[in-house]
Amino acid sequence: MPGRIPQEFIDQLLERVDIVDVIDSRVSLRKSGRNFMACCPFHDEKTPSFSVQPEKQFYHCFGCGVGGNAIGFLMEYERLEFPVAVEQLAAKCGLEVPRETATEHAQTAKKHNLYDTLTQADRFYRRQLREHKQAAVAQAYLKERGLTGAIAAQFGVGYAPPGWENLLSQVRADNDKVELLLQSGMLVSRDENRLYDRFRDRIMFPIRDSRGRTIAFGGRVLGDEKPKYLNSPESPVFHKSRELYGLFEARQANKHLSKVLVVEGYMDVIALAQQGITCAVATLGTATSAVHLQLLFRHCPEIVFCFDGDAAGLSAARRALDTVLPLMEDGRQVRFLLLPAGEDPDTLVRSEGAAQFEQRLATATPLSEYIFDAVAENVDTNTADGKARLSQLALEFVQKLPDGAFRALMLAELGQRTGLAVDTVTRLAKQRAEPTVDRSAVNAEPIQRPARRSSSAPETFSLAESAISVLLYRPQLASQVASLSVLEQLPDADIQLLTELLKLLHRRPESSTGVLLGYWYGKPEGEKLSGLCGRGIELLREGVDILRRDGGDTVEFEAGIERQFIDTVKKIEKLQPEARVRQLLTVARESSLDEQQRAELAQLLSGGKK
Repeated sequence: MPGRIPQEFIDQLLERVDIVDVIDSRVSLRKSGRNFMACCPFHDEKTPSFSVQPEKQFYHCFGCGVGGNAIGFLMEYERLEFPVAVEQLAAKCGLEVPRETATEHAQTAKKHNLYDTLTQADRFYRRQLREHKQAAVAQAYLKERGLTGAIAAQFGVGYAPPGWENLLSQVRADNDKVELLLQSGMLVSRDENRLYDRFRDRIMFPIRDSRGRTIAFGGRVLGDEKPKYLNSPESPVFHKSRELYGLFEARQANKHLSKVLVVEGYMDVIALAQQGITCAVATLGTATSAVHLQLLFRHCPEIVFCFDGDAAGLSAARRALDTVLPLMEDGRQVRFLLLPAGEDPDTLVRSEGAAQFEQRLATATPLSEYIFDAVAENVDTNTADGKARLSQLALEFVQKLPDGAFRALMLAELGQRTGLAVDTVTRLAKQRAEPTVDRSAVNAEPIQRPARRSSSAPETFSLAESAISVLLYRPQLASQVASLSVLEQLPDADIQLLTELLKLLHRRPESSTGVLLGYWYGKPEGEKLSGLCGRGIELLREGVDILRRDGGDTVEFEAGIERQFIDTVKKIEKLQPEARVRQLLTVARESSLDEQQRAELAQLLSGGKK
């Protein structure tokens, strides 16, 4: 029997896939504000009530009540078992579905220990920047680069002191931690009897994943030694082609990212953030990959590539152009900003200030113009053969674009620049493209449609269910519940599910609604959460309707949602004494209470007074 699919892979898959793409390839969606709407594929209706929310990565029908994430949609729409739905989505992303053996299950637990160990290393390096006797040199370097203590703390900047065994000395007595640091590349083994620190006398930059967990480090020398920058090697928790430095911090600083600025270095990201430009990220010593770009497009509609204006910067821009073209679906925007020779974002924003740099961003070259400017260089477009050459060169780029309005507009622009009719340009593009046939819908069986939920059916919800429904739609509210000790003592199944949900969000604060639903897929709790998620949407939609009707303020409404959630959790916590009384009375009926239990019962019955 195949082993279970690791939960970490399911989380990764749900972060990688776009639910809008999954559903739109099967059900025609139309944009409606920030969401997408359609007539529900699971029941007959004439007015669209089926909503897909890209920000939350889930769907919900306000008519029949179905809802869930991308995996759940495939299971419902194509009547697939959970593993098959996961395999379909994984194939779409070019991923192979792993299966856990008993040994691998133990390795998963070990990976969680690896996160903890790297977090401890992160704290160690930060402490060294404050306390080590030679940290003055590092502090002076950071001040010279214009960094304040506040921005250094925000990005967790630290210091690896000179010497071969500073980090090693912290864990030498713990063989398990030594092994974990070896796995992560923080320690290096020259031979069986010789271990030493990888990072020595360097400014340390922790690299965080989308949940804020430290997964690796970058180190910058203080002098002229080589290499100037040194990154952690790849490890079980760190893959350079999938991670971006500063993305976690950018998401923390911006409730809604309107654009992301892709730069080349750690210091560029930090210097821009210090000047209030908090939307910059950097790749980790690799070219910008398609995985990087898909990740960014999941968070915002626009990407601005910002590179130095030298030969290396131009080369990086060309590689980025080749990578982004197949991903340019309608609604996405890409621009290019090439800086003056000898400048980078760090030096430029410090010399000219944030306002001037923002002006540069505003004039960044759109993708369409960047393509035509690049191909028109050294081509005389005033001659017939020059125009033919321009057409040939431009089509090499345009044919990489996916079908859609942007591709059509690019072909029309090419026709205008060359004097060719749009039909001619389109025919030339088709001749260059290889024919493809999509047979996925051939002989598709009709969908079995579940019965519509009766609008008159009475529905009652417990306090815990109400809290869960809001929490699924506003996962960040989990941070408002600092202690779970009282909730953990309550035996009610719904309260226990709420507690587990809060625990997961405390461990993984960046989890989206889709990831939360995926965590319990294939279990009874998953079905319950899916239904409660839909209820949360309905409640918030009703609240927004009332808000619009009464002319209310959205900030006040959001604060009201937060207060409602906190008040509900407090009401649940007040149930703890009653639950304990029932528990003690059950013990008394079945056996007898000891002296301590009798005293506790008496105190509870007297209202907690001693």
